[in-house]
Amino acid sequence: MKLGAYFKDNLYKLFVFIICYGINLLIFLAFKVEKSVIISSTFLYIVCFLFILLIPYFRKKRFYDDLIANTLALDKSYLVLETLSKPEFYEGELLYQTLYEINKSMNENVRLIEEHLKDFKEYIEMWIHEVKIPLSTLVLMSNNHKDKFDKKTKLQLKRLEDYVDQVLYYVRSETAEKDYLIKEVDLSEIIKNVGLKNMDYLLENKIDYIVENARYKVLTDFKWLEFILGQIVNNSIKYKKNIDNSYIKIYVQEAQEKTTLIIEDNGIGIKESDLKQVFDKSFTGENGRNTNKSTGMGLFIAKNMCEKLGHKIDIDSVYHEYTKVYITFAKNKYYDVLK
Repeated sequence: MKLGAYFKDNLYKLFVFIICYGINLLIFLAFKVEKSVIISSTFLYIVCFLFILLIPYFRKKRFYDDLIANTLALDKSYLVLETLSKPEFYEGELLYQTLYEINKSMNENVRLIEEHLKDFKEYIEMWIHEVKIPLSTLVLMSNNHKDKFDKKTKLQLKRLEDYVDQVLYYVRSETAEKDYLIKEVDLSEIIKNVGLKNMDYLLENKIDYIVENARYKVLTDFKWLEFILGQIVNNSIKYKKNIDNSYIKIYVQEAQEKTTLIIEDNGIGIKESDLKQVFDKSFTGENGRNTNKSTGMGLFIAKNMCEKLGHKIDIDSVYHEYTKVYITFAKNKYYDVLK
């Protein structure tokens, strides 16, 4: 709370003081009051005016300074009321009570929104599980009756199944801490499962699925990491080059404090201008504009899930040459001691 601004806001009090003092001075002159009395009276007027003006300022200053400073310091400004002491002046009490009512109303609205989101999430999850039953039946039928289901139909069923899974994991990623279980898992097993699930895609696109040096164990959630790796592999398939030696190579590099899973392909790559945004929600970039297969959600969900799991995900690419995705797992010494 600035003193200059406070004085400016109270200029009307100065004008009232000058008018009142002028009237008083005229009365003194009319009654021929001694000069010493007039001087003493003037000094007393000024002192009283300053007291009347400054005492409220210092009473209010601490409250308003704390209000401004705490609001700026908080990530969630609406919690500022929790950091303030109740003021001892009437205007402050009015403001404090008003903020309390606003905060109370907002908390109630947030609670209702959270309940609606929870209900919606539960409905979506239930719907997805219901949809997956006939989908799984169709996939099974397509495998058992290959004469009635051509290759393109099978691939479309697989693609539909992948999109349903993507919706499920996206919904769950908002409350991932309730859905995952961190334990030691074998990376080679996850890599193998992803390869088997995408076998038809890989064969159709004539892409070699190469796995090297992958027999490492890391702390993660098996299903979550399998989905993340699946999204990355699907992107590599989606953005392959029309060449005969297309490949997706997966391998591990280990250092003293970390283990890094690397997914490398020799596809069309990513433009340098797009690299910083590839993990943004719904971002498709130059490649996405050139294909109708891109939703821009795969890498966004993958990054969100990696952050929840405590992993780091990065991407490096040279346009028309290669793309490399790095998933880094920190080594947990505390876990090593207890296990």
